[in-house]
Amino acid sequence: QVQLVESGGGLVQPGGSLRLSCVTSGFNLDYYAIAWFRQSPGKEREGVSCITVFGLSTYYVDSVKGRFTISRDIAKNTVYLQMNSLKPEDTAVYYCAAVKKYGILIYRAEYDYWGQGTQVTVSS
Repeated sequence: QVQLVESGGGLVQPGGSLRLSCVTSGFNLDYYAIAWFRQSPGKEREGVSCITVFGLSTYYVDSVKGRFTISRDIAKNTVYLQMNSLKPEDTAVYYCAAVKKYGILIYRAEYDYWGQGTQVTVSS
């Protein structure tokens, strides 16, 4: 069955970096869009970044452009989110999600499969 397992979260100081990993299984990564979402207390789950089928295109929400990079390693069935220049407002639980569809997909309702989330806390 489809599984997504996130890791790599933690506590980091402002300006620091983290790399999140989403290890996938049960499906061919080439045929799925993968996205990273985040949710902080009292807020809606927000689409942060997306990589499309075959890794053809990527998307970033404005607040993370130039700081976050999404990538994938097909051999490892893993999608990464490299997060640099972290800010306190990046603090949230980060989730990866998958759906077998083409295009840039950034809304929660568009995704069928979710990981359990990993906590990212940016604080001094």
